[in-house]
Amino acid sequence: MRQERSDFSRHDECPPVEMLGQLFEARGWSYEYVTEDELTGEVQGSWANYQLRAIWRSEDNVLQLLCLPDIRVPEDKRAAMFEVLGLINEQLWLGHFDVWSSTAMLLYRHGLMLGDDGMLSLSQAQMLIEVAVEECDRFYPAFQFILWGDKSPQDALACALVDAAGEA
Repeated sequence: MRQERSDFSRHDECPPVEMLGQLFEARGWSYEYVTEDELTGEVQGSWANYQLRAIWRSEDNVLQLLCLPDIRVPEDKRAAMFEVLGLINEQLWLGHFDVWSSTAMLLYRHGLMLGDDGMLSLSQAQMLIEVAVEECDRFYPAFQFILWGDKSPQDALACALVDAAGEA
């Protein structure tokens, strides 16, 4: 049974997919439950709309969050994209970027190990979403510089970080 929004407080903990559903509901973001253990939704970032997918694996108490910026990597750009992903992933403390082998979709992925009770707090849920969107926004220009600007991975990353540092 889902809690009503009026019962939702920042100290509550509940099953992770349910907590994320409550967070999406409170923020007015579109979402839907794929299964009891999976939620998909959409969040507006600075550069694009990002599809978010949360998948709960109860046997390990792990919540996996995927953030997809709707970027497909064509075959001729994969080597450069994998190189820039390596450079980017060296800088990340949480999560990593990857390209799905079956669809060539770029994604950010983070697995969050929860305690024995398998509960997620509101602050954990907010941080999980915020970090995913911030990292996608931070490096989105680098991906575009490779795909559309034919820049080298090093130049794409340098240009993207200069542009991001210059934003107010």
